[in-house]
Amino acid sequence: MDEIDQQIISILKENGRAAYVDIGKKTGLSEGAVRKRIAALVQSGDIKRFTIETGFKTGAKAITLLSVNPAYPTSKISQELIKIPSVETVHEVTGQYDIAVMISASNVTEVNQCIEQVRGIEGVANTNTMIVLRQY
Repeated sequence: MDEIDQQIISILKENGRAAYVDIGKKTGLSEGAVRKRIAALVQSGDIKRFTIETGFKTGAKAITLLSVNPAYPTSKISQELIKIPSVETVHEVTGQYDIAVMISASNVTEVNQCIEQVRGIEGVANTNTMIVLRQY
């Protein structure tokens, strides 16, 4: 990944709906070159997915910290977690917990249903959930 790829990723982080033409103007590339670079970034895994983030007026968010039973590979549990529809991101972390899961749902009831699914994954030993009150 070169400096231009990093610029493209930065632009897309700011606005995931940025047009190829606009990205091209900011990076000095043609629309076709931007299209090819983004396709290559997706293929290489540098860009995993394009998504939207809802505001608090239309949803609820939570952070769930998980402890994993040492007999189970953390990476396999992470792969199962990301399949749950309300799970936005999964981070394998160091410290007291093994995994941090960011949950985004329509309401607190859906957040709770998601947490129940998380707890049902074999190998999840313990959870600690925090509802997000405000985000900056």
